[in-house]
Amino acid sequence: MPTTSQRPNIVLILADDMGYSDLGCYGSEIRTPNLDGLAAQGLRFSQMYNFARCCPSRAALLTGLYPHQAGIGHMAGGIPNAPGYGGYLRHSAVTIAQVLKERGYRTLMSGKWHCGKRPNSADSPPEMQHGFDRLFGLGRNSGYFGGRTCTLDGKPIAANPSDFYLTDAISDHAVDFIAESADQPFFMYVAYTAPHWPLHAFEEDIARYQGQYRKGGWDAARTARHEALKDMEVVSSHWDISPRDEDAPPWPEAADPDWEDRRMAVYAAQVDRMDQGIGRILAKLREHNVENNTIVIFLSDNGGCAEFLCEDGNRIDWVFLQGLTTHDGRPVQMGNIPGLMPGAEDTYMSYDVPWANVSTTPFRRYKRWVHEGGIATPCIVRWPATIKQPDLAHAPAQIIDITATLIDAAGASYPTEYDGHTITPLEGESFLALLEGREWSREKPMYWEHEGNAAIRIGPWKLVCETSGQGGWELYNMDEDRTELNDLAEREKDRVREMEQRYREWADRADVLPWPINPGVWRFPGMRPDGTFYMRGQHGHMV
Repeated sequence: MPTTSQRPNIVLILADDMGYSDLGCYGSEIRTPNLDGLAAQGLRFSQMYNFARCCPSRAALLTGLYPHQAGIGHMAGGIPNAPGYGGYLRHSAVTIAQVLKERGYRTLMSGKWHCGKRPNSADSPPEMQHGFDRLFGLGRNSGYFGGRTCTLDGKPIAANPSDFYLTDAISDHAVDFIAESADQPFFMYVAYTAPHWPLHAFEEDIARYQGQYRKGGWDAARTARHEALKDMEVVSSHWDISPRDEDAPPWPEAADPDWEDRRMAVYAAQVDRMDQGIGRILAKLREHNVENNTIVIFLSDNGGCAEFLCEDGNRIDWVFLQGLTTHDGRPVQMGNIPGLMPGAEDTYMSYDVPWANVSTTPFRRYKRWVHEGGIATPCIVRWPATIKQPDLAHAPAQIIDITATLIDAAGASYPTEYDGHTITPLEGESFLALLEGREWSREKPMYWEHEGNAAIRIGPWKLVCETSGQGGWELYNMDEDRTELNDLAEREKDRVREMEQRYREWADRADVLPWPINPGVWRFPGMRPDGTFYMRGQHGHMV
């Protein structure tokens, strides 16, 4: 166990709705020098997996449990009478902040919580109830600019509308918290909202990308990223890139190429601005001479987001977006309106299916699905005191393993009881050996479930389906075909039956329920009474 002086500081950075290939060190054309620098000094995981959506991934990352075990099998807000879907962290789960606090760490958070609040809890924000000493939290998702109301240590603070940009605010508070805590071991959780919609960015950042996507569009971008990923050996040259999504036309047939170019340019600018903030965080570590013994981890909460925001009022029952105005009272023009250029505070758009298809290069599907495009995340780990040989890490892992690894590296003890409650045993497996330059492989299978999309992976074999098997189970050998183009289910029926049985056993013990849950009684925004969503196109991209 590390001594008090040896305990590493930890900076855990989470992006929101950023795809597998959106960083320079994962093949992207987007400018991310600070994250690329981290990768050059540490490990890049080629097979790190999240849980397909923001709330489940955040709950799992914070607790080291599968999302349903933590109480957030779907979204914050919850589903009545379904313990695995309560919409807040259960009493049987502890956060990494609570665990590290017991080990003498100062615990800090800046950004998006999105893990709910226990019913009948105290007035303090949920982050503080789960072990954080200091926190900067967000108000409603009204966008990146303007006079947004946030919280600092549980008290509302009004942002200056003249210079507020949410990504910068998250970075600023992370820097401040590190500066005031650098004389003792600290855990800093930086939970960005970037590059989640709406498409809001500074013109100076957009200008770096404006016009870059005009020639060749999404087709050229996907091809270039795939070639770069192969050259870097992040993905195998034997895996074919998945076909262009059927809902995305060939680039020469794009109806408004200037508008499409602008949408992706704004998205790239949002990633760029996040990287700039991360650079300031890293500079603060150097300034306080704690860089060497600080573990810095970066990852994303799900794959690229193909959600389409309709110009007829969004068609999603998100009441908080109704009648949205800018900080100076101008109406916000809601939705993906062709010809209206995104980026400014008075627009509210997403980058939609074709560009999400770029973000998830070379994989299939997006956020919400558990095919590779929905769950594969870039993941970078730097720890100069321990990682002596920068490298690619090809061992498959889930983000719950990150939690276990950080607890292990800190020499902390995961409790069996906490605050009078029995605690669910940690599901993640520590890969500390990998950081120390030794061999490591995960011992237990990996499981996923979100909105009926289900998967299990055992060694190279992945069994996956959409909507609880209604579309049939698909079987892929990840060593040979990680882009999931050659379904082996018919050829390997015995393996399918065995893996499905193991999935069902896990689902039973992890409080996973058949989807939809309580149809006609409970309804998530955008969901019809039968549990289906308002969709566009062939593949069900939410509108």
